[in-house]
Amino acid sequence: MIISILNCDSKWGIGKRNGLLFNLPKDMAFFKETTRGHVVCMGENTLLSFPGQKPLKNRTNIVLSQDPSHNYEGVINVHTFEEFLRKMKEYSQNETVFIIGGASIYRQTLPYVDEVLLTKVNKDGGAEVFFVNLDEKEEFKCVDEGEPIYDGDIEIRFTRYINTKKELIK
Repeated sequence: MIISILNCDSKWGIGKRNGLLFNLPKDMAFFKETTRGHVVCMGENTLLSFPGQKPLKNRTNIVLSQDPSHNYEGVINVHTFEEFLRKMKEYSQNETVFIIGGASIYRQTLPYVDEVLLTKVNKDGGAEVFFVNLDEKEEFKCVDEGEPIYDGDIEIRFTRYINTKKELIK
């Protein structure tokens, strides 16, 4: 199973200056609990945005860097998108693989995901990068939409979309 996991603001924005738009402890706890013990796939900038530029603990980290001289400790380094897809396919045979960013990785892998775990944030975060509006994509269907809750003073809603026309990785 391949799953994208992220949050977006009211305009489907997901990031600004290579960082998150909001500090959402409940959403972060959901992310940690959901991905712990699984495989997380990301682009190089996402890895570099983590504290100490270190991989996420208790997970297998796969990192795509287009520069073959960039190899990071504690991760599986890949250097082409095709190699990235092959690793995703390989690991997804036996375990859940999570796509965790950034925007380009989300966009390029979207046809191949089984589902998207999307935390909708009821606020405009002034984003510079955006996710695809899944409500406008006929192949994605929202199958679970939680009740609104407050994460600090910000209203969020946990949702799950399924991809009804998933493409297979060759």
